[in-house]
Amino acid sequence: MAERSYYEILGVAKGASDDEVKSAYRKLAIKYHPDKNKGNKEAEEKFKEATEAYEVLRDPKKKAAYDQFGKAGVNAGAGYGQGGFGQGAYTDFSDIFGNFEDIFEGFFGGQGQGGRSGSRRGGPQRGSDLRYNLELGLEDAALGKEVKIEIPRNETCTDCSGSGAAKGSTPSTCPDCGGSGQVRRTQGFFSVTTTCPRCSGRGKVITNPCKTCHGDGVVEKRRTINIKIPPGVENGSRLKVNNEGEAGPNGGPHGDLYVVTHIRKHPVFERNGSDLIVTKTISLAMACLGGEIDIPTIDGKTISLKIPEGTESNQVFRMKGLGIPYIGSYGKGDQHVIVKVEIPKKLSKRQRELLEEFAKESGEKLGSKGKSGLFSR
Repeated sequence: MAERSYYEILGVAKGASDDEVKSAYRKLAIKYHPDKNKGNKEAEEKFKEATEAYEVLRDPKKKAAYDQFGKAGVNAGAGYGQGGFGQGAYTDFSDIFGNFEDIFEGFFGGQGQGGRSGSRRGGPQRGSDLRYNLELGLEDAALGKEVKIEIPRNETCTDCSGSGAAKGSTPSTCPDCGGSGQVRRTQGFFSVTTTCPRCSGRGKVITNPCKTCHGDGVVEKRRTINIKIPPGVENGSRLKVNNEGEAGPNGGPHGDLYVVTHIRKHPVFERNGSDLIVTKTISLAMACLGGEIDIPTIDGKTISLKIPEGTESNQVFRMKGLGIPYIGSYGKGDQHVIVKVEIPKKLSKRQRELLEEFAKESGEKLGSKGKSGLFSR
């Protein structure tokens, strides 16, 4: 099998720039590093191979010699090919990973508070977000409303101004991390940083804690907030209220509050998106002869709806623009009225006579009085 070129090993073109070579090697080094693939000989070999290629291609003189004469033109013993793993190998990774935190993120997925995503210093940090489940009636969801809610949340301790230290005292620098909030540890032949376990990344320790907050810097309080519910909110809508979450550690800013709406089932109206559905029962006579019925609307009004002659059961009538407002837009949905024709279960003598006359005029034959039939009882 033909030996692969250094460019092929790194997966770059022969004319690749220094940044492209560096980026390609960084990805391979993270993927195949022995500390991340313990006991995996194949990964170790690929790591050696990639490192040898990078050591040559990063050096302009070695690269020129390699481009002209191949491996024979490269000084023997300069890479892993002659020296073996750990002998004459390229070990200065600072230009690849920038700093130890980058190495930690690359090899270990950025987990833990020692990485870039965690707390590095004892300065102010943003507080946590909060969630509040708000139950609403359909009318309030459709028309909008301002409601007051009360939430428990952590607020900055006023006695110590969030420092956690008692009045007249101040936090002292952590002796383990020297105030950096991080300590270094060795992983293979790399040094990586992790959150200081003594000060939890704050960089300071409190020897005389505040009696009100017990050194936390925050205390739990109940806060009343006015929430504006916009017209048209749906079940499960999330309304964001800025800076009404928990206070941040070390005097940091508040997080946000998310109000999640839960809409109760309505006894009259059924919601379908921005449309409303109402079911209305009419008599057999009205279905045949037509008439008018009163229909309620979500804003508490009543509107007359004309029922034409010959209306059938389950027929739907549209009342345009009487639905729920489109949230974040103009206009409203519609209200749909489903008509149900009610068949009487009991008839007076006169009603029976009239229906029998109607049937006779229609040429229908009905069951005799007292026997089983549609109107017999």
